[in-house]
Amino acid sequence: MELRHRLFLTLATVVLLWSRVPSAEPVAVRHVEGLVHGFLSLRSPEGAVVASGDLIQDARGSRVTSRLVYHFKDGSLQDETAVFVQRGHFQLISDHLVQKGPTFERPLDMMIDRPTGHVVVRYTNEHGEERVEDEHMDLPPDLANGLIITLLKNVRRDALPPSVSLVAAMPKPRLVKVTLAVAGTEPFSVAGSARKATHYVLKIDIGGIAGFVAPLVGKQPPDSHVWILDGEAPAFVRSQAATFLGGPVWQTDLVSPVWPSGR
Repeated sequence: MELRHRLFLTLATVVLLWSRVPSAEPVAVRHVEGLVHGFLSLRSPEGAVVASGDLIQDARGSRVTSRLVYHFKDGSLQDETAVFVQRGHFQLISDHLVQKGPTFERPLDMMIDRPTGHVVVRYTNEHGEERVEDEHMDLPPDLANGLIITLLKNVRRDALPPSVSLVAAMPKPRLVKVTLAVAGTEPFSVAGSARKATHYVLKIDIGGIAGFVAPLVGKQPPDSHVWILDGEAPAFVRSQAATFLGGPVWQTDLVSPVWPSGR
């Protein structure tokens, strides 16, 4: 009984400590986002191309709509649209993520409305049954769903925010922290021209008892890695990340158009 009591107190202390972690301030706007259409490839851990992607972004005043969509070779789809404002700081308004098709073990459709705190997750469970999680959550101003790349182009590598917040579908929506760190600077080249990119490492902190237990049961999400070209116009170069719980770590790269032979 005494051992059980001590274990309870330990877990309660862990939960209390995690609950006291304050929300970070939103990332300040150093580079204003605008019109973008980028072409991307998604590769498996073995290096095979599994999907082609488009980043389509438009800005109307201080309001930006950014859509990242991947079409998989097996017919699957991942489609995320984030709407945010860039007035002094980046702040998310809404995010809509759709994942469906054979690539995804648990197809889902997640809608986030940050100002109201309304989050809806529609998913299919392991029995093929459709389920809905409808929650009202206290969503912080540093919520970063759909904004990670934009934020990393604007942070100062020598003064990183300690973390940003993220709503993760597990499948019940859960607010988690993503800690940021710089792993160093790494070389790459463009048409034979040498460049350098800052390598960022992102680690998800689930928090609470679930976060305490996750590493013990093998469900701790893997770290994500993002490479950003620094300078007067920072740019995304590459990322390696899992996009759903238990999923593989996929690599995203910028790609250039390929013309038919003879043109």
